[in-house]
Amino acid sequence: MSFEKLGLIKPLLDAISELGYEEPTTIQTRAIPLVLAKSDIFATAQTGTGKTAAFALPILQRLRKPSREEGVRAVILSPTRELSVQIHADIEAYAKHMDVKSYALLSGKDIEKQRTHLKKGVDILIATPGRLLEHVENGLSLKNVEVMVLDEADRMLDMGFTKDVRKIHPLLPKRHQTLLFSATFSDKVRKLSKLILTKPAFIETAKKNTTVETINQVAYLVDTDRKAELLAYLIGSRNFPQVLVFTRTKASADELVVELKKDGLKAGVIHGDKTKANRLKTLNQFKEGEFRVLVATDIASRGLDIEELPYVINYELPSIPEDYVHRVGRTGRAGRDGEAITLLDIYEKYDVRGIEKFIGEKIPQETVEGFEPDPTIRRKDVDELKLKAEHKNPHAKKERSYNKNTSKVPPTRKQQKAATKKRKTTKRD
Repeated sequence: MSFEKLGLIKPLLDAISELGYEEPTTIQTRAIPLVLAKSDIFATAQTGTGKTAAFALPILQRLRKPSREEGVRAVILSPTRELSVQIHADIEAYAKHMDVKSYALLSGKDIEKQRTHLKKGVDILIATPGRLLEHVENGLSLKNVEVMVLDEADRMLDMGFTKDVRKIHPLLPKRHQTLLFSATFSDKVRKLSKLILTKPAFIETAKKNTTVETINQVAYLVDTDRKAELLAYLIGSRNFPQVLVFTRTKASADELVVELKKDGLKAGVIHGDKTKANRLKTLNQFKEGEFRVLVATDIASRGLDIEELPYVINYELPSIPEDYVHRVGRTGRAGRDGEAITLLDIYEKYDVRGIEKFIGEKIPQETVEGFEPDPTIRRKDVDELKLKAEHKNPHAKKERSYNKNTSKVPPTRKQQKAATKKRKTTKRD
C-alpha cells in the first residue's frame, strides 16, 4: 500500500516525500480513508506508530478548500504543551505546499498576543483543553469547527482534563467529525467515547496496552544504591549516543543528573518544577546533541518525538503500568528498532509483575557482571508486607499463630459442635 492509493492529494504527497515517508504505517492505512470519508473514529494504537500523520494528513486535505464561514475549522486537543508543539511542527511540515494555517495555543504565553494572532485567521488550532477554554472565555468561537481530534486521550483523562473536554464538546456544531486516538484502552476512554463519538469506526492496530514489537525490552537486577553507577556504566561502556532516562519523582531526577555529571556524562533534566520555556529549551538541546542523556519524569513520557531515539531507560518504575507503555514508546518509533532497559532493585523486583500483566508479556531479567545484587539484602518493609498479606487472609494468620504455640491441629467447626453436644449429654446422665 502506498500513500497515493490512500487518496492523498499531490501537495501532501510531495511534502511527506520530502520528509522521507515511503510507506504508510498500519494506523495511517486504516485511518486516512475513514477521516476523508468524514467518519468518527475511535483508534487505539501503540505509541510511535504514526498517529499524528494518520489524522493530520486527511484533515489538511479536507481543509484545502476555503470555507464560506470564517473562524477555526479544526481543533486538536493534546494533554501537554510539549505534545502540542510537536503536533504543530508536524502539521506545518505536512502543509508546506498548502495554504492552510495552523497555530498552537501554548499555556504560559501571553494570551493577548495569542488573541491577536487568532484574529488574523487560523484554520487549525492545537491546544490543551484548559488553554482552549481560556480563549473561549475570552471570545473565541468554535461554532464553525468541522473536525475535533483528541490525541493521547488516555493521558489527557489521567491528567484530569475530563471536565474540560466535556465543556468543549457542546460548544462545537452538532454536525462535526470527532477523532479519538489513544495509546492504551481504559474504562475512562471508553466512557468518554460514548459521549463524544457518533457511530464511530473502531481501529485497533495491535493488542490492547502492548508495546511496539520493534522494541527490545530487558530488565537488569541491581541494588538500589548502585543504580546510578550501573546507569553510567551502561551508557559509557556501550557508548549510547542518545538516551532518555525516566525517574518516578522530581527529586530523583535532580539527584540522578548530579550523579551522572560526576561520572563525566553531560545530562539535562525536565520535570514539573521546571518552567515550560526551560523544558522546551532543554528538549531542543537534547535533540540537537548538546548532551547525550535527558532525565525526565512522566511529564515527558508523552509528546516527545525524537527522531531515531535508540534507547530509553527506566531508572525507576512508573506509578502505573500505562506509563510504562508511554515511556518505552519514545523509542522504536515509525518501525525503527529501539531498546528499553529497566533497572530493578529489590523493591521493584516484584512490582514489575503488574507491568508484565498489563502488556501481556514477560520482561527478561538479567544481571550485569560486577553489579549483581547482594543476596543478603532484604527489603526494609518486609514486616509491613507480611502484615498486609495476613490482613488479606485473616484465617491463615490465626492458623499460623495457633500452630506456633501448639502441635495439635485446630478442630473444625463441626468437631467443636459435636464436642459441645457430647458434654451436654454427659451432664444430663
